[in-house]
Amino acid sequence: MIDEIMKRATLFMNEFHAIDDLDKDVFVKEVDRTPAQMIAYQLGWINLILSWEQDNKDGKHVITPTENYKWNNLGGLYQSFYDKYAACSLETLIDLFQQDVHKIVQLVESYSDQELFEPGGRQWATSTPANWPIWKWIHINTVAPFKSFRTKIRKWKKMKGLGSK
Repeated sequence: MIDEIMKRATLFMNEFHAIDDLDKDVFVKEVDRTPAQMIAYQLGWINLILSWEQDNKDGKHVITPTENYKWNNLGGLYQSFYDKYAACSLETLIDLFQQDVHKIVQLVESYSDQELFEPGGRQWATSTPANWPIWKWIHINTVAPFKSFRTKIRKWKKMKGLGSK
């Protein structure tokens, strides 16, 4: 799991090398997010998982996704991610992303196999009717979007005439 997180994170971030900071907030018609929003989305979800874990360790009852946003208002949650990181340069976003990926890897390493792979590993992971094991929460909010957003950023670059490098 850790190898896949690192591999997909690296491939995703490598796509941003050809993008100028002046273009980080540019929409193209065929892609639903700007480059900055793509990274902010990832940062938002990684930090939610990290905060759920910390709150759980602190004995707090975790409400997912947050107290302010319910599962039927993910658009509002995503906008809060974009707003939080809006003033950051592309370089800063990339640095934050790399730091947060390192934190999520450390978190994965801290779990026992039972905590990671069996349902009920943490209260926050059992907060929805699906009762997913922790690994699934982490995979769905790291590896899966790293792959799908890599496709989006590649399409964005193609539409901007930057190719896929």
